[in-house]
Amino acid sequence: MADVSVRPGRSDDAATLAQIQVEVWQTAYSAFLPPAILALTPDEVRPPWAAAIAEPPSSRHHVLVAQEQEWVVGFAALAPADPQEQTPDVATTALLGPILVQPRWGRRGHGSRLLSASVEHALGDGMTRLICWIAEADEVTRTFLSAAGWQVDGYARALDTGAGELREIRMHTTLTDTGPSEQR
Repeated sequence: MADVSVRPGRSDDAATLAQIQVEVWQTAYSAFLPPAILALTPDEVRPPWAAAIAEPPSSRHHVLVAQEQEWVVGFAALAPADPQEQTPDVATTALLGPILVQPRWGRRGHGSRLLSASVEHALGDGMTRLICWIAEADEVTRTFLSAAGWQVDGYARALDTGAGELREIRMHTTLTDTGPSEQR
């Protein structure tokens, strides 16, 4: 088996994360992201990742990186849920941001390892629930999270991207010390 791992992001990862994000957007998300978003370059996307890694807002903000041998092949982001989220347990809820794996490294378990590491970090931060906003049209991510025990919770939103509207749905899972719970 290949040498694979998940580790915390480092400052020198920001450019690679930006490249992965743009590549995934342009390939897997091209059917539902506005053209202006799809036209962004890695140089335009890199600064937020550099800041998230170098100066996370709290100890409960995490950028996790999947590696295969020496290559960074994907990443995930995790943060405390926004206090404005409509959830009764917002203080113990974490928001899972994107889990993105470079297409050429797909179907090798990197997404599952990133999700598992995100759950471990959330549990370590005292979280009991994870939520994730995904594009309503993103059947691949919905299927991936559903297979891991997540469910759509009925909340939806429309984001003004500045280049068009993006409709998102929210998924959630309850955490136990062994990962996502079978009981919701």
